[in-house]
Amino acid sequence: MSEGKGGEYVVRFSPRQRLEHCAIMLLFVVLSLTGFPQKFPDYALSRALSDAAGGVQVLRFLHRGAGLMLLALSLAHFAWLIAGLAARRLPLSMLPTRKDFEDAVITLRYYLRLDSKPARFDRYDYRQKFEYWGLVIGNLVMLGTGLVLMFPILATRYLPGELVPVAKVAHGNEGLMAFLVVIIWHVFNAHLAPDIFPFNTTIFTGKISKQRLLRDHPLEYERLFPPGQLEPAPTEPPKAAPVRDG
Repeated sequence: MSEGKGGEYVVRFSPRQRLEHCAIMLLFVVLSLTGFPQKFPDYALSRALSDAAGGVQVLRFLHRGAGLMLLALSLAHFAWLIAGLAARRLPLSMLPTRKDFEDAVITLRYYLRLDSKPARFDRYDYRQKFEYWGLVIGNLVMLGTGLVLMFPILATRYLPGELVPVAKVAHGNEGLMAFLVVIIWHVFNAHLAPDIFPFNTTIFTGKISKQRLLRDHPLEYERLFPPGQLEPAPTEPPKAAPVRDG
């Protein structure tokens, strides 16, 4: 089997993971395009987007609809995680470990030419775990504050009224930070880094070439391809959420 021009590949992401990534990617775009004109209404681009959508009320409707869809997607993801843990079929490959901190130090030393060899990563490296948990925590903040802003009267029945302006500030600032992290960090690491450019298709096809698997995730490669074994060792489909392409 091949990926691109020849070259053997292994399946890295399941159809569910790929669909989940595409859904959150599309929702992120919609939330950004409908959220920033509300946060920065005085900018010309914001007014243009608002006019193109049919007014700020339409933007709010679309933003809230996308937010509710993100809430549903997040609940489905957490339900899948809980079910996998309960059935003991979910490898905890996304949990940060001491090795991740050691790998970060090794990588920094390698970039500074203080070490001659790079860190050896398993299925997910420390950057991918950082992105995943950043997405999880960021989603919790965005969804929690978004619900407060969507239902302020209901929220203030049980919580202090000061929570509403706090939620507004937190929601806007977290949205801006998430946008910058995705544009600056995720897009570069997943697609624009020198050893990946111009595009990493793994999260869309679900496949990764054996050559790149060996380069980027040597510990996983050695587990799948023990010495003297030509085909991958039998494994269950990947059970962690897709947070970075490859």
